[in-house]
Amino acid sequence: MLSRALCSFRPSATLRKAARSFSAVTLPADSNQALGIGQYAKDFIDGKYGDQVDASVYERVEMFHTDSVMCGISALALKTNAPTVLREEALTYADAKGATVFGSSVKCAPEKVIAANSAAVREWDSNGTVFGYNPNIPGHDAGEFGHNDFYPVIMAAAQVTGKVDGKKALLAMICSDEIRGRLAEVFSLKSYKIDHVVHGAIASAAVYGALLGASAEEIEHAIGMVVAHYIPFRAIRAGKQLSDSKGSSAAISTEAAVLSMRRAMRGFVGPKDIFRNPEAIFRFFEPTTGTSSSKDNIDITLGNKIRWGVGPSPFNLVLSTGGSDFAVMGMHFKLGLYEHQSAGALEGAIAAMVNNPELVAGGVDGIANINVVAYEPAFGIIGDPAKKDPKTRQSADHSMAFILSRILQKVLKAGKVPGTMDAAWMELMLSPYDYGKDALYEADTRALMQKITFTHGGPEYDAKYPDGIPTSIDITLKSGKVISSGMVMYPSGHARNTTADLKAILAHKNRMLGDIVFPDRATVDAYVGRLASMKDASASEVSTLYEFDYSKVRAHDCIDG
Repeated sequence: MLSRALCSFRPSATLRKAARSFSAVTLPADSNQALGIGQYAKDFIDGKYGDQVDASVYERVEMFHTDSVMCGISALALKTNAPTVLREEALTYADAKGATVFGSSVKCAPEKVIAANSAAVREWDSNGTVFGYNPNIPGHDAGEFGHNDFYPVIMAAAQVTGKVDGKKALLAMICSDEIRGRLAEVFSLKSYKIDHVVHGAIASAAVYGALLGASAEEIEHAIGMVVAHYIPFRAIRAGKQLSDSKGSSAAISTEAAVLSMRRAMRGFVGPKDIFRNPEAIFRFFEPTTGTSSSKDNIDITLGNKIRWGVGPSPFNLVLSTGGSDFAVMGMHFKLGLYEHQSAGALEGAIAAMVNNPELVAGGVDGIANINVVAYEPAFGIIGDPAKKDPKTRQSADHSMAFILSRILQKVLKAGKVPGTMDAAWMELMLSPYDYGKDALYEADTRALMQKITFTHGGPEYDAKYPDGIPTSIDITLKSGKVISSGMVMYPSGHARNTTADLKAILAHKNRMLGDIVFPDRATVDAYVGRLASMKDASASEVSTLYEFDYSKVRAHDCIDG
């Protein structure tokens, strides 16, 4: 079975011409993919495929991990609620063989530590993003969201074992991103109102188990438990004003995944072959026997015995083993704090200002209207007119009107615009303070929000997502002049953007967030340097990478009041 499941995949000649090079295994739809994922994770992390991962992949995951840590520790420094609560909770679960929360050397239960650290990483909604799209692999275009919230799983496993050096830790992070990223490419959870973190939870169970020496069968049991027992629906993020549950969704699901993996390693038998189980989410929502698969009409007729019988999963799953075309290479950076689907509008607005410096002369009063043309789902999610009155930070960072207003009013108040796109992204970068209690009701921001309108771009725009973030912006001045950005497809930070100086902008972001945490710039740079050179770290250095003197963190009031 395993030999059949782990078939080689190589792109066709046509695909190879346009794609990054890679080798891969395919888990066919008619195989036990849960068992296959477990075996893949073990083989990949243990080096069965050889040392064939391109250096650019290690560098990219190192950048994403550094970005996530700086997001997490700054969220703790500013006393955000969920990360603080979960950190304090974890510290009550002492475990001499466990892991450590950010800024502590006290060993605690690993699943509690992972929940705390993952919640911190996700709190700002500013770490990496995936849109579940790879044009180089047929069928890998489902377009599911996801975020780089799951690296604390690998770090906790490294601390528990004490045997994972920097290169192996990064390899495990690449593996985690590969599993969740490829699942996002083949199954759209959001289409069925399921939260996107399920794919990350599956990957977390697999990678945590592989690092701790679990068998492929034990990993299969853990994945089965995750999918059968712990499916979060998007009720956690419904409504105009969002709660801690939205930001901590990955943390809570991953806590359950690691707990499931630990139970499986103690002998608990979970549901097997979960991807082909007709009553698990995959075949329940996308039937492969007895009825057609439809996002509009899910046939759950109990009398349809074929519908609930033996059948394949809805997809083949291709997982890279070498080269440079890993899922992480298609993931996107956020160059500051914003919901990533607003990145096209931000790029358009910044370009409009850089190319038309006269725009700022009239200030807020000189602007008559700002119209954003966007695709679905951005138009419906963050372009919703109901979100023009956010009352919480979590709601503000999902309001395109608020996000756009914050960055525009920075320029309008300064009365000048930076001369290049890279300089503008750095100088205008949205920080946590742009969403704090004082910013939420800032008069100029609210005034500018009322001048923003949204238009659905229709089929032309919708067809270009998730390849890009198709957005355009038209700024109409009171003089009658219209400044148009044209369609933006690959904004700065996007995996297919080729113009931004990504390293320079991320270095600025790391310092911006680090200055919130540490007492001086030298300490910031030293800590970022440790993260950025993780590939060369010993196992003992990896185990202490999240440690710093929490008592010396800069003192702040809670950003949310």
